[in-house]
Amino acid sequence: MAAMAAREIEKPFKALGLTSSEFDVLATLRRSGGPVTPTELYQSAMLSSGAMTARLDKLESRGLVQRSPSAEDRRSLRVSLTEQGLALIDRALVLHMANEAELLAPLSEDEQQQLAGLMKRWLLARE
Repeated sequence: MAAMAAREIEKPFKALGLTSSEFDVLATLRRSGGPVTPTELYQSAMLSSGAMTARLDKLESRGLVQRSPSAEDRRSLRVSLTEQGLALIDRALVLHMANEAELLAPLSEDEQQQLAGLMKRWLLARE
């Protein structure tokens, strides 16, 4: 069931040439509203610094993010979306929301609320 759900959730990302992990990085940058450090990114994604560096390298080579020196600390970098990255994540978010609505369409509003409550309870028990 989890594999089937993951495939369905990832469809819009794949249509745009993104993996779910790349979507997560771009969406985190979009939500941040401005440049963030790689450390802030890997902590929010619960990844190792090496894994985040590899993702950023790939996204940067595709022109979706840029790394710039920090104005506050010359030893640090700031990561931000490029115009191309911003356009892509905005498109991906629209497709993602539409996909989620389609996936939940078989359930009534009450059933969707019940599912959300059950999932929240289950996730909280696992933290």
